[in-house]
Formats: sequence, structure tokens, C-alpha cells
Amino acid sequence: LLMQGSMFNTWKPMWVVLLEDGIEFYKRKADNSPKGMIPLKGSSINSPCQDFGKRMFVFKLTAAKQQDHFFQAAYLEERDAWVRDIKKAIHCIDGGQRFARKSTRKSIRLPETINLSALYLSMKDPEKGIKELKLEKDKKVYNHCFTGTTVIDWLVSSNSIRNRKEGLMLASSLLSEGYLQPAGDTSKAAAEGLSDTPFLDLSDAYYYFPDSGFFCEGNSSDDDVVLKEEFRGIVVKQGCLLKQGHRRKNWKVRKFVLREDPAYLHYYDPAGGEEPLGAIHLRGCVVTAVEDMPDSKKYDVDNILFEIITANDIHYYLQAASSAERTEWIKAIQAVSRTGK
Repeated sequence: LLMQGSMFNTWKPMWVVLLEDGIEFYKRKADNSPKGMIPLKGSSINSPCQDFGKRMFVFKLTAAKQQDHFFQAAYLEERDAWVRDIKKAIHCIDGGQRFARKSTRKSIRLPETINLSALYLSMKDPEKGIKELKLEKDKKVYNHCFTGTTVIDWLVSSNSIRNRKEGLMLASSLLSEGYLQPAGDTSKAAAEGLSDTPFLDLSDAYYYFPDSGFFCEGNSSDDDVVLKEEFRGIVVKQGCLLKQGHRRKNWKVRKFVLREDPAYLHYYDPAGGEEPLGAIHLRGCVVTAVEDMPDSKKYDVDNILFEIITANDIHYYLQAASSAERTEWIKAIQAVSRTGK
């Protein structure tokens, strides 16, 4: 999320974690210690928040000491999900209950003694963990991944579970918490609710660790291998957007191509040309909708804007043709930024 609060006056991209009794925020997801923590006891939440007219999907969290903290989500559904869960956490604190998201541990009914974070580290152990392989299916090669059957086999052999049915519950929880990611149509369809279980104990259902070097590519000839690394990924979405220039701040139509892995958004001259004019590296970026931009040359269409802030704190402003298209681009870029290399 983007965040503004008492610690800093400008909007900063932060990795935000909702706990039972507070909200922790980190500069990066991989950081071991948070930049700060907001206690939820005695807090109140306000959404939608109109304090920032040019920023969309903002909500305000007011702590017990009357300190205001502002958060901006990428799109409406994401904001509403955060607000719903934070309200539930505050309600549980007021009522002396324990907060748990319905979609994870509570619904799957895992024993409280299971530590998913510790289990994930064991799964990634270079010697005793799950081996990452190169697997092939439907004329595609999946690098640094493993099968669903391999995961359940490992859980059984490590005495983490008593049987494969328990293994499915545990693996589904690892998937829903983001410790595992689906790779390929079979596993993705199950994760989206098109199967009896989110996780599949199958040899043709592929998964990978989110911080591994996973990437997918089509079977290629020797000539294709000499292409630059960033062009090897599968195209997730493509189309024309307006892009603001960095120097002159003018807007130009560009053709954009979003690739799954590595995580790049390349842009081209829409009139033609195979060589890209530039690329935006998306790994670890934050993307969010914006309503307007001060001090910029306006284009002769509606301002349906969104902003990409890269891990290196470079800001890119883009404009879609419609509100629905903007949401599609934001969701696609978010997914690639989390899983792409």
C-alpha cells in the first residue's frame, strides 16, 4: 500500500501487515524489522477518505492517541478488503476475541502449533527441502518449480502431516498465505476456486516459491536463446496507454507489453518497430490509481490515470482508455510485480 502518516509527510510505498492487535509496515517485504507499528486498540477507520482529492481509494486509520495514518490501495476492491479486515480486527479487540481471516487458518482449521513461516523455510532448505526443477507441459518450460505431488510427498516424509488429506489442508494454507504460488493453468484454476481444493496433489499441477528464480518460457529454437533475458517471459497483457515523458512531461501514446517473468513492462512506438523504446522493471513496485496530476500537460481525454513506483523510487504515470481498463492493468501489474523475477 501507499502510506502517509506521522513518520513521513509524503506518500511512501510500504509493505503492510495486519496483525491481531496492530498494523506493521515495512520498507520492503524482505525486511526483518518493521519501520513502525500502529496499535489497533482504541483505533477507528474512515473509508472512503476525502482528505486527498487527487488520490483515489484512500482510507484513514486514526489511532487511540488521535494520530491519523492514511493508506492508498490500488483499486476499489483492495481498499474495501483492507477496511473490512481492519474493522473486524478492531471489533475483535473490543470484544476480547481473537481475530483470524476467514480465508486462511480459521477456514482450513489448521492446528495452532503449525508455524507456516518456519515450515516454508524448511521447504526451501537447499539440502533437505523441496528440489526446484525444470518441468515441461503443453509446449511450455517451467523453471525453478515443482509438482503438487512433490509438496505432499515432502510434507509426509518430514512428518509435518499424518496423511495426504492433512497435506492438502496444509499446502492449501501455504498457498493462500502466499508461501507457494501456482504455475500453469491447472494449478491456477484450482487456486481460483475451480476445483474441490485450492491446492492439487497432482503430478501435472506446478507450483513455485515466490522469491525463487521461477520463470516460464515456450519451447524455443537456438536462435531464440540469444534474445535479451527480459524478453523471454510470457506476455500477460498488452495494449496502448498514454505515458508521461520524464523530461518534457508531455503525454504520448505508447504500446505496452507486460511480461510474466522477468517482470518488465516494455513500451513501443505504436506505429511499429520491434525494438522497445524503454522498459519499467516491476519487481517490488507499487501501482495505484490517481485522479489527477498537478503541473503536468493535460491530454485531450479523461484523466483515468495510474502510477507505478518502482523499487528504485522512480515514478511513472500512465493513462488508460477507461476505468475498467485501468483496473485490469493495475491488477495485472500487481500480479507480475509479486511473482516476476
